[in-house]
Amino acid sequence: MTLTPHDRARRPLRSVLVALLGALVPLLAATFLAAPTASAAPAMPAAKAEAAVRTEAAVRTEAAVRTEAAPLAALTEITGFGQNPSNLQMYLYVPESVTANPAIVVAVHYCTGSGPAMYNGTEYASLADTYGFIVVYPSVTRSSKCFDVASPQALTRGGGSDPVGIKSMVDWTVRTYDADTDRVFATGISSGAMMTNVLLGDYPDVFAAGAAFAGVPFACFATTNGSEWNSDCANGTISRTPQAWGDLVRGAYPGYTGPRPRMQLWHGTEDDVLRYPNFGEEIKQWTNVHGVSQTPAATDSPQSGWTRTRYGGTGERAPVEAISLQGTGHNVYAWGMGERVLTFFGLNGSGPAPQPPAGPCKVAVTTNAWNTGLTASVTITNTGTTAVNGWKLGFTLPAGQAVTGGWGATYSPASGAVTATNVTYNAAIAPGASVSVGYQANHTGNSAAPTAYTLNGTACTTA
Repeated sequence: MTLTPHDRARRPLRSVLVALLGALVPLLAATFLAAPTASAAPAMPAAKAEAAVRTEAAVRTEAAVRTEAAPLAALTEITGFGQNPSNLQMYLYVPESVTANPAIVVAVHYCTGSGPAMYNGTEYASLADTYGFIVVYPSVTRSSKCFDVASPQALTRGGGSDPVGIKSMVDWTVRTYDADTDRVFATGISSGAMMTNVLLGDYPDVFAAGAAFAGVPFACFATTNGSEWNSDCANGTISRTPQAWGDLVRGAYPGYTGPRPRMQLWHGTEDDVLRYPNFGEEIKQWTNVHGVSQTPAATDSPQSGWTRTRYGGTGERAPVEAISLQGTGHNVYAWGMGERVLTFFGLNGSGPAPQPPAGPCKVAVTTNAWNTGLTASVTITNTGTTAVNGWKLGFTLPAGQAVTGGWGATYSPASGAVTATNVTYNAAIAPGASVSVGYQANHTGNSAAPTAYTLNGTACTTA
């Protein structure tokens, strides 16, 4: 893959040892994927150790000493970041303008690549300079320089191999920089795109969204004999029903019922390494995972030769977005696409990403009142045909009522026009499904329930 040169001066590569607890276990089986044709990344300067230690606030039960991991505006190798069964390397980029509680973007390289090559060949570091997020660049040390997306260990949450090491990198970055756990994202190219699919399947509670450039569905490359290559998948001859593809993702973390990461997919119609049918199979998989229709909610052409389809929503942060590039081969990634990835992630605008409008909904409420107090049990039902991924329930309390506590949601303000916002475990409401929440309130005589509700701005019927 021909990668556009960095449009700013290269920053020095520095190496720093961070003393944290972590155990290394034997290297597990790897996958092989022919690398995209890429211009060689410029040689990086010799490593230079640089670290400073500062003491954390004593509010923690244990006395904690934390190492300032990375000089600003420099690519830094971090070691000792935690459990790392396949001996990955971790490279980190922290911009000078890093924000408080920053977002994290994990940028995963292609076969024959490396973390430094991904740093040099994509614009995520310069975008981090603009928007203040942190970039993590995992780097494979096995000879193929490909990520393990095939072994049973890799395709199971906490099973071992590369996904565990990458999650350790995320956890370390969250701890060290007090990063926002609701804004952790993954993107990758080729083998890195395949790993993006795997990370979102294994760790749906860690990643908010992903962007995969020329990849394959989760578990499409699965093998049980240690092979690094799955020709059937690479050639696009594996076809499954949406339900079967979705079950593979759900099987990576059995029992998980929380929200699923949104997915952006990119593929060239002339891809001769991971052939184009894989694009359609990915769409099947992630629309099923999100419980949305395979019929696009919106179709457009943001650039000549591109066809963009959105599923489960029409806005920039739909549950699934897919971009097909007519006449493009495996080298699908081009300079400038990173900005479009950030738009999908919601990182290049101001404030948090708005919730997409909900479809038809129904609310049923039961109150139990006493002298000056009450409890209200509220059931929200998605009566539409597409999933709700993140919700805000709006209602107005009668005069004299004030919320004193609640469950299943956060409530603000305490009186008047109140908004109940989902918590992590109940953000997704599939078509026909319901979630139950509730609150406790004081009252001065009127203990009635609200008479009207909206879900993400859409009026709901009441039962």
